[in-house]
Amino acid sequence: MNPDPIRILAVDDIVENLVALDALLADGEVEILQARSGEEALELLLCHDVALALLDVQMPGMDGFELAELMRGLERTRSIPILFLTAVATDERRRFRGYEAGAVDYLLKPVDTHILRSKVKVFTELYAQRRELARQRDDLATALARLTAHSDNSPLAIVELDSTQQVIAWSNGAERLFGWRAAEVKGYNASRIDWLSAEDAETFSALVGDMIGGTANRETHTLRFLTTTGSTLTCECHCSAIYDPAGHLISVNLQILDITDRVRAEEAQRLLNGELNHRVKNTLATVQAISRQTLRFSSGPGDFSATFLGRIDALAKAHSLLSSATWQGADLRQLIAGQVAIGTFDPARVKAQGPDVDLGPEPALHLALVLHELVTNAHKYGALSGAGGTVSLTWQIAGDRLKLDWVESGGPRVEAPTRTGFGKTMIERSLAADGGGATMHADPAGMKWELVLPCPASAIAARKQSETQGGAMRTPEADTPLDTLADMRVLVIEDEPLVSMELMTIIEDAGGIVAGSASTVASALSLIETTEADGAILDGNLRGEAVESVAATLQSRGIPFAFVSGYGRENLPAGHENAPLLSKPFRADQIVSTINAFASPTTVS
Repeated sequence: MNPDPIRILAVDDIVENLVALDALLADGEVEILQARSGEEALELLLCHDVALALLDVQMPGMDGFELAELMRGLERTRSIPILFLTAVATDERRRFRGYEAGAVDYLLKPVDTHILRSKVKVFTELYAQRRELARQRDDLATALARLTAHSDNSPLAIVELDSTQQVIAWSNGAERLFGWRAAEVKGYNASRIDWLSAEDAETFSALVGDMIGGTANRETHTLRFLTTTGSTLTCECHCSAIYDPAGHLISVNLQILDITDRVRAEEAQRLLNGELNHRVKNTLATVQAISRQTLRFSSGPGDFSATFLGRIDALAKAHSLLSSATWQGADLRQLIAGQVAIGTFDPARVKAQGPDVDLGPEPALHLALVLHELVTNAHKYGALSGAGGTVSLTWQIAGDRLKLDWVESGGPRVEAPTRTGFGKTMIERSLAADGGGATMHADPAGMKWELVLPCPASAIAARKQSETQGGAMRTPEADTPLDTLADMRVLVIEDEPLVSMELMTIIEDAGGIVAGSASTVASALSLIETTEADGAILDGNLRGEAVESVAATLQSRGIPFAFVSGYGRENLPAGHENAPLLSKPFRADQIVSTINAFASPTTVS
């Protein structure tokens, strides 16, 4: 039987009559509800919806007329068609009473089965149609509710225009996006609302015109719109022509998405990529120039290696400092501390004093190299070449200029140089490129330099005097000799081939053994599981993959390791804060010193 059949109520006090009606009318789609009294019929009507009621007139207690009148008085049963069946001879007065009670027909028993079936079929079909219409009404109401919710809550602004380009619909999203309320714009031509950017008004009008003219059905364009506050929004406009079944245009539907933030982000990314490309190429060109000029003025391979790597270290330290500040600038005091961190001088022998100053990216890079050159020259020929010499580095603000004085004392007697070397040329030209200058004074008591840089007011963090010496700087550890690894077995896990070769060369030159190398996470995990090692060097990223699993496997196998990476500590796997971090570019002595420390029981990775 149909899970939701059409039900007919049959009421008769004679059971045989009910059985006969059930046999005559019931089928797979129709179910007969049987009641032997008016009271029983009312109970069934409270529980079931019925398409038709077949009522016997003559029944003990409540007769058919009374039952019909009660049904007409109840909201639930008022609309149920009633068909009276009676075997009692009747006159017009009784027939009229039946119709007055709400009957749609009045049939005498014995009833012609064909007539009864035909009449019942009419009412069951009408009931089925009403039920289907009710279902469609509910479905439409649900769909309308969903559409309304979508229209009300969607980030899209939904606008409809008729064939004259007048606004006929303006969603809540359009109100939120553009600021005009629906009542303010409905009935107006779209071109009169002042919501179209002057640059795109003609494009919009032509687009909608094509929709109305039938030459386009669906288009997407990026257009600029205005808000009530005068702001310009960049939007994706999805346009669709809506037609009726006969093919006549109903409306042009516009679904407008604000992509202003996305466009700005894409533009920012484009500029960022261009700036990154510029900075990387500038850095490579700087390294190229440093290598050539260092080679040109070096006395031999040993001199070149130490000088070149020192200059690269200074440049890398300044880069790290600028990266941590998102390339907005660098503090002068931190630039000086960077020279201490890479071990270029003993902080106890250099007195640095001056106000807090923030330098721009380019001046910061240039000054880092200048400071490195000054320290290197002081170590080779000046005050820091002996045991008792000192250096005073002081700076002050004079108008819009930053003036730095480098004064050496206690070193060997200074004589004016007979030729201009790379260091002096680099110092003078670097500062001149930033709009400043450098002047050297070969005082016999000690070399002096006067350095000048432009210093806008925004660069001055504070004009208080402060010394950066003693406890403010840590003394660098002495370099570890390069021949102390004593057959230590080391794993090299690095994805850049040249860097991997450099690491392996450093390890082998220091007397260590490269137990194996890997450049991917998968090959690194396999290598760790199958190779005995005393330690490992681990890159912070392997071909775009994070190295959490590699670090965890090294730790689980008890193999101490150090990160060698261009990333900061915050970008490396958590839980390994005790693992040393060597920043790229690295020095050979740093690598050897770190690996050598793996043998110490105090080192925990």
